[in-house]
Amino acid sequence: MLSPESAPTWTESEISTAGLCGTLTLPHGVSAIPAVLLLAGSGPVNRDGNLPGQPNDSLKLLAHALATQDIASLRVDKRGVGSSQVNATREQDLRFTRYVDDALAWLAVLVPIERISAVFLLGHSEGALVATMAAQGAQVEGLILVAGAGEAAPKIIARQLAAAGVPSALQEASQHIAACLCEGNTAPTVPAELSQFYRPSIMNYLASWFVLDPASEFAKTHCPALIVQGSTDLQVSIADAHRLAAARPDATLCLVEGMNHILKMAPMDRATNLQTYSIPQLPLAQALVERLVNFIRSTEPSASAHR
Repeated sequence: MLSPESAPTWTESEISTAGLCGTLTLPHGVSAIPAVLLLAGSGPVNRDGNLPGQPNDSLKLLAHALATQDIASLRVDKRGVGSSQVNATREQDLRFTRYVDDALAWLAVLVPIERISAVFLLGHSEGALVATMAAQGAQVEGLILVAGAGEAAPKIIARQLAAAGVPSALQEASQHIAACLCEGNTAPTVPAELSQFYRPSIMNYLASWFVLDPASEFAKTHCPALIVQGSTDLQVSIADAHRLAAARPDATLCLVEGMNHILKMAPMDRATNLQTYSIPQLPLAQALVERLVNFIRSTEPSASAHR
């Protein structure tokens, strides 16, 4: 049980729209406050930032850290994940733009909530591209890309397979499959070792995702933007962050020394770094929270006046 000194200064409530579910974290009080829509990355990641068997609670911890700074948040289960199973689209019918539409639907829920004075979009990993494309079709006070790729997915996947030490023959097979999907062609025979990732039911989704260039999409946005990248991220690199920054020179770029992909402090050693993916008790990188709060606070006044 929490002691009085450690009792939360916020309340959390379940919120839903069209069968999708999430958690609204609202700081105590009655004054107007900004809010952030938190969008998770690729795969079956739930609202707290967790994959099956990898509980790290990154997005849950982020929501609570923001709440201590009087910033509300809405973190959501992706379509087909967690409590959003009721509205699951058949995998073969899923397209990347469906996640963008879902983000826009969540914004429509968040904006009218009492006390919310300004709304920001924050996307983590693949969620950064979702947030980027949603920001193109909605009025938001700011866009925050955390550990967002700067290149199209096939190049990121190729880098990740190489870094993981996957045999060169499988790396080449993955590149060939990705090239076929980008050209609108049916993928060739998939090696058994890659069958889970390139399963037939997910091919249409991958084709819709692979053709998107995050930097080009980011260049189409106009609201104030913050790019955050950790130096010990094994999945997305500092070069990705610089590529995004080059697409929008007016965006703020923040590099967090020692932060990995799940927003925790970790060394570059691969085994030790990956161990953090399953330790929810580890705190977030403090510099991350500080930079997010600074960006929101410095952006909110002018944006709120615009609203």
